[in-house]
Amino acid sequence: QVNRADFIDFLESDMRAEVTNRFNRKSEMTRLTEDYIRIQMTERSSWQMKVLPLNDSVNVVCTVATVQGPVADSDILFYTTDWKPLPADSFLQEPDANDFVEVPGSLQDNRIRPALAKIDMPLLSAELSDNSDTLTTTFTTPCYLDKETAEILKSYIRPIRKYVWRNGRFRPITSL
Repeated sequence: QVNRADFIDFLESDMRAEVTNRFNRKSEMTRLTEDYIRIQMTERSSWQMKVLPLNDSVNVVCTVATVQGPVADSDILFYTTDWKPLPADSFLQEPDANDFVEVPGSLQDNRIRPALAKIDMPLLSAELSDNSDTLTTTFTTPCYLDKETAEILKSYIRPIRKYVWRNGRFRPITSL
């Protein structure tokens, strides 16, 4: 509780909001607004939270926890304002690899199909906006692939997908 209060006090005093965490490492609150918070938990993990309107009188809390292994990967979760878990698919149809890869069915390049088969682990990095009700997902799986496979696939991958919060749900923005 003291660390959480210190985060806010430090930011309000225009100081670096850094505290020692339970692992005896540094955690830093990097952004705080009325409805958004971002904390760099460790060198390789971050946590974000955004309060979003569900209707005129009810809000929902969206959290994004990101870890940086070989590449970034995020978990997106939703809660009531008293921290009861909500089903994520009620608020977001989380993208999968097919949402980021576009290969024409008529393509005759024999290297594409074997390269696509290597996308066996969909990894996504997600970022909530601090000043709007948007969510940006980045397809990080290509960063995990070997260079040759990534090069073969790069012209078929749209790595970023954006969503806007409308009518109690994140909806894909079709044009960037």
